[in-house]
Amino acid sequence: MNTKNTLFSDFESVSSKQWKQQIQYELKGADYNETLVWESPEGIKVKPFYHSDEFENTSELSINTPKESFSILQNIFVHDIKKSNERALDTLNRGAESIRFTIENETISIENLMQNLPLEKVTYSFYLPFLSIDFVTKINDFTTKNKAIFIIQLDPIGQLCKDGNWFENLEKDIEKLNQIAKNAASSFLNINSEIYQNAGANSVQQLAYTLAHVNEYFNRIPTINQPITIEVSVGTNYFFEIAKLRALRLLFSTLASEYNHNFDCHIIVTPTKRNKTLYDYNVNMLRTTTECMSAILGGANYISNLPYDALYHKDNEFGDRIARNQLLILKHESYFDKVNNPADGAYYIESLTKQLAEKALLLFKEIEANGGFIKQLSEGNIQKKINESAQKEQELFDSGKEILLGTNKYPNKNDKMKHDLELYPFVKQNPRKTLIVPIIEKRLAEKLEQERLASE
Repeated sequence: MNTKNTLFSDFESVSSKQWKQQIQYELKGADYNETLVWESPEGIKVKPFYHSDEFENTSELSINTPKESFSILQNIFVHDIKKSNERALDTLNRGAESIRFTIENETISIENLMQNLPLEKVTYSFYLPFLSIDFVTKINDFTTKNKAIFIIQLDPIGQLCKDGNWFENLEKDIEKLNQIAKNAASSFLNINSEIYQNAGANSVQQLAYTLAHVNEYFNRIPTINQPITIEVSVGTNYFFEIAKLRALRLLFSTLASEYNHNFDCHIIVTPTKRNKTLYDYNVNMLRTTTECMSAILGGANYISNLPYDALYHKDNEFGDRIARNQLLILKHESYFDKVNNPADGAYYIESLTKQLAEKALLLFKEIEANGGFIKQLSEGNIQKKINESAQKEQELFDSGKEILLGTNKYPNKNDKMKHDLELYPFVKQNPRKTLIVPIIEKRLAEKLEQERLASE
C-alpha cells in the first residue's frame, strides 16, 4: 500500500492564492504588505508564509552540503611549540576533531609541533600571517611523508583588506602563490570573508565580496588544483545565516565551473564578534549557540566556536572548554550531525537562498564591471559600502530598535567589568601609512561599553 498517496487523500490541497485570500479576510481591511511583510537590510521582502506552488523547480536550488558531519575546530596560537603541542593533544582528547594552528613566524618547526599528534582522521590547518615559499614547502614535505590531512591558509588579499598593505606587493605576493600552487600537496588558498561580516557588511555584500575575492585568485593563479578554504562569520539572524551559507556554496560552484575548478569549497565558520558584548557576557553563549546551529544547518565543514569571554580574556582552558562543549552538545545530544542537507525542502530557506544568491551575483557583476575587487578596494569603494551598511545597523542599535540583551536592553547596572579586562575590547586607533584604507572590524556595543567603563 502506497501511504504516500493515500495518507492525506481526504484533504483538499490549499493553494498559495487561497491562503493569501484567507489571511486578507482575517486582517479585516488592514493592508497585507504593510502589516505582514517586512524588509531586511539587504532589501529582501519576507512574507508570512511560503508555498510549494511559488517555486517552478525547487531541485534547482538543492545545495549539496557535506555528506560527512561538521568537524569541531579548535584554534591554537603557537607561541611555544611544546605548550601548543600539549594543548592540541589535550583538546583532541576533550572532543576537538580538528586543529587550526596560527603560526606567527618561520622559525616554528612543523616536525616538533606535530610530534605525537594523531594524523589519521584529524585535519590540521595552518594559518600563516606571512607568505613564505620555503615554509609552505616544509609543510608540504611533512604532508607527503606522513600522509597527513593538512590545510594551509594563505590569503594576501585578505591581508590587504585587514592590514591595508600586502605582505610585499601585489606582483610578488601573487608570484609566490603561483609557485606554491605548482607544487601544492595540500589545500593552500584561503578566503578570509569573516572581516566583511565583522565590519558590518550585510549578507548580500558578504557574498558578493567573497565571490569577487575568490575571482581575483582564479584570474591570477591558473593552476589551483586543490580545494579553496573560505572563512565565514555568521550572525544571529538564524534563517538568513543558513541561507547565506547555502547561497555561498551555490555561487562558488557556479564561479568555479567557469574556471574548470572541480573542487567544492571548504567552509570554516566562526560566530561573529559584531553582536558580542562585554557586559552580561554569559548571553554571548546563547548567541554563539544559535549561530553555530545556523552554521551546521547551512552546511559548514568546520566550526570554530567563539568563547563567551573572548572579548576581554586571553585564551584560557575554561572558555575554550565551554565553547567546545556547546558544539559537542549540538552534535552528540541534539543530533545535528545525523541529517544530510537538513535545510532542503524548507520553502522559506529556499526562497532566501535564491534571493541572496541573485542579489549577490548582481553586485559581483557590478564589481567586475568596474575593474574587479582589488581595484574597488584601492579606490575605497568596498570600504565605503561596508561603512554605510555598518552605520545603518549602528543607528538601529543606538535607537534601541536592534537589541542586545544586557547591553542596550535590560542592562544590569551592578555589572562591573573595568578590573576584569585582560584584553582591550575596542577598536584601536593606530594611524600609520597604508596602501589602502583597511577594513576595520567593530562591534555594535563598543561606544556604549566605553561609556559604562568610564563611569565605573
